Amino acid sequence: MTEFWEASFIHHQTMWGFEPADSAVWTKDLFLEKQVKDILIPGIGYGRNARVFIDSGIQVTGIEISQTAIDLARQSGLEIEIYQGSVSEMPFDNKLYDGIFSYALIHLLNPQERQKFIQDCYNQLKPGGYMIFTAIAQNAPMYGKGEQLADHYYEISEGLRMFFYDAESIQREFGDYGLVQFSEIIEPHKHAEGKAPFPFLLIQCHKER
Repeated sequence: MTEFWEASFIHHQTMWGFEPADSAVWTKDLFLEKQVKDILIPGIGYGRNARVFIDSGIQVTGIEISQTAIDLARQSGLEIEIYQGSVSEMPFDNKLYDGIFSYALIHLLNPQERQKFIQDCYNQLKPGGYMIFTAIAQNAPMYGKGEQLADHYYEISEGLRMFFYDAESIQREFGDYGLVQFSEIIEPHKHAEGKAPFPFLLIQCHKER
């Protein structure tokens, strides 16, 4: 996984542009409504989704597997705490956060990694806190492409494996972690006009006080 993403950021650099994903904007609004002040973003990349939170006065800490992505974040002026490493190595600190936002990451993990990631995120959430995940849906155009590794889990290209979520798998994986609701959100490719948008599932969890 490290080699894949390091190579991707070396070759493609700021590959998604700097405009935040729609789900990041939606999450920012929720966090402001819930008075969330301090968040963790696992898989922060070069920070395109971090800025919408920072600009709204929310403190952000990141985790990123690619050192090149972190370097790109620094070059663009993002001076926040970013831990370099895989989310499978969480936790990187003993801090509890008001909120956690994870964009388009969880579906890249295998079943054991997904379970640990959800548990680790929940463990770092303050009582009363919120965590939001976006995960690729089964009606995405890549579904069923490449080698099938398990139910709804495919290696769609060399080194890139995806698990495609539906209502049943969301309930199964998030049901014990304060699952509140989930909904579909269509994410346009804002950096690439003409490219078909991807359907994601926006998953909201709340840790009871």
